[in-house]
Amino acid sequence: MLPIDPEHATEPESETPEPIRRVAHVTIPPVILAGPPSRTRGGPALAIAIVLVAVLGAGALFMAGYQLGVRTTAEPGTPATLDEEFKPFWDAWNAVTKRYAGGPIDEQKLIEGAIRGLVEAVGDPYSSYLSADEFRQTLQDVSGEFEGIGAEIGTVDAARKTVDCSEFGPDCRLVIVAPLEGSPAQKAGLKPGDIVDAVDGKSIDGLSPDQARDRIRGKKGTEIVLSIDREGTAPFDVTVTRDVIVTREVIAEDLADGTVGYIRLTGFSEHGADQFTAALKEDVDAGRTKIIVDLRGNPGGFITAAREVASQFIGSGPVFWQEDADGEQTPTDAVEDGVATDEAIQVVLLIDRGSASASEIVAGALQDTERATLVGETTFGKGTVQQWEELDGAGGIKLTIAKWLTPNKRWVHHVGITPDVAVTVPDGTPVGEDPVLEKALEILAESVAATVVMPRAA
Repeated sequence: MLPIDPEHATEPESETPEPIRRVAHVTIPPVILAGPPSRTRGGPALAIAIVLVAVLGAGALFMAGYQLGVRTTAEPGTPATLDEEFKPFWDAWNAVTKRYAGGPIDEQKLIEGAIRGLVEAVGDPYSSYLSADEFRQTLQDVSGEFEGIGAEIGTVDAARKTVDCSEFGPDCRLVIVAPLEGSPAQKAGLKPGDIVDAVDGKSIDGLSPDQARDRIRGKKGTEIVLSIDREGTAPFDVTVTRDVIVTREVIAEDLADGTVGYIRLTGFSEHGADQFTAALKEDVDAGRTKIIVDLRGNPGGFITAAREVASQFIGSGPVFWQEDADGEQTPTDAVEDGVATDEAIQVVLLIDRGSASASEIVAGALQDTERATLVGETTFGKGTVQQWEELDGAGGIKLTIAKWLTPNKRWVHHVGITPDVAVTVPDGTPVGEDPVLEKALEILAESVAATVVMPRAA
């Protein structure tokens, strides 16, 4: 709702607090599995509780967590301290609503446009306004299914460095952060780091990330042509057939003749965290003391889910910190009764450029507490928290409301988390070969050899 025009102000009625739906930083990417692993644990496709953001959905790039709150009692209207600052706005409002001669005025659209402009003026690509229709579409996406290509997107500058930008152009480019497992994007050969310059022959310059996302999404079975700029090759076009993208977040296998538990997590919904915990408990109950957690290509999800996953390995203390707009830092401690907090259980965590947000919360927590060895590539680098808030009769906003920091208070925004053991997957690596996973198994095997007591010579 807009502030009250001081020229037409009336005495406000008292307001009592009422529940308000607030969902904070989510990016729960739906994914189609390419095929079952040798031993799959977990349930069917997961439903997502009241938040979206799926891949190329709801305008989000990376987010994690949700919050519930109540609207506090407040008097609507222009604060007295801002009367002068708001005068140009009301002059413009009155001019448009009273003197515009080009046709009827839709005041609801003016209100939504004003709110949209307010949020966009912040200049944060992770903050945006959703109209009532867009907000309803967001809630539909909560079902865990959407139609699109199945790729997580981000923004980079001309040097391909992660950057916050709100309009595509020479120094703001759309990048494929991670095609999802088994998705049309992956099947078409899209790779992390691919730059999308055009969609169906039309440049995306001048579009916002939300607008580009909407252009890429579309009905199942329809084709889309993406113009790709990939390092080391000439620009080329890729045709992708859209499909229904369905969320499934936990894939588990036994490796090394059943001695190593492998759990891949593709998102961070609350259900995904619960299934991760169940899979991990199955490994621990089976006596496995070597665990590989794979967060490659995982763009994030609920903050609460990240806390639960990290807490399975960390017995106590902060999992992460949040720093609000006033600079106040608040710790979020590990939950009790983690199933793998025993330090005799060795953990290797796999990361890459597609590991973002909630994935980075877990990676940062396990690295700072020395609870895991991180293997792979430096992560994406998103260290902010977004909150979703529905506005009465006017859609909703998604707003960056905090920074998150690792247990040692590192802020990884635009920096990412550097692995303890760097492993790059060379271009052209044959399907079925995984140098990062092989290195993880090698590290765990070496730890076994290091603990063997050799007999002494007499």
